[in-house]
Amino acid sequence: MQYLITFLEGVISFISPCMLPMLPIYISYFAGNADKKKHTFARAAAFVLGFTVVFSLLGLFAGTLGSLLSKYRTAVNIVSGLIVIAFGLSYLNLIRIPFFKGLSSKREINGIFSAFLFGVIYSVSLTPCVGAFLGSALMMASASATASQGVLLLTAYSLGMGVPFLISAVLIEKLNTAFQFIKKHYNVINIVCGIFLIATGAVIALGWMSRLMAVFS
Repeated sequence: MQYLITFLEGVISFISPCMLPMLPIYISYFAGNADKKKHTFARAAAFVLGFTVVFSLLGLFAGTLGSLLSKYRTAVNIVSGLIVIAFGLSYLNLIRIPFFKGLSSKREINGIFSAFLFGVIYSVSLTPCVGAFLGSALMMASASATASQGVLLLTAYSLGMGVPFLISAVLIEKLNTAFQFIKKHYNVINIVCGIFLIATGAVIALGWMSRLMAVFS
């Protein structure tokens, strides 16, 4: 269940107002001078791998920290849950967290390795843009109290962002209508995202995540 939640958080991060509008530009970087879609897909895959590595390492750190604080599990759950709830309130514009502002970067992509490096760099510049959902995933990793779960949770988050990105790299021309629909309804999407984060935070704070995992396992 928790992996599904972090995967969905990754998907929502993908359609965030500061990431989705930049998607055609990033896809054009990966296309470069090559017309073949397989080249574009390969570079996009290397890019996704780049930010997946960084996010997974963050999950490893969060899970390890949570394991060190395992005897304070209740306190960790409460603090982590309250932080995620704060992220949700910021998405609803009920409180302001100035750190969560979109950043964009431009870089020429000439091959697989440069695309991977771009993914690593992008993961850092992307953090303020998707900070609420990335932070939620990290709080879940910390509450899991194991390094392995921390890695798996952030890998699931990265896949949530990466899978639609790879699909878009191949079908970008056919998805313009869907992207326009999403952009037009950002206000509704932000409300749903905020409620989703608040609900997730409450589940973490109350220590219900393990019970939900038992129900859906």
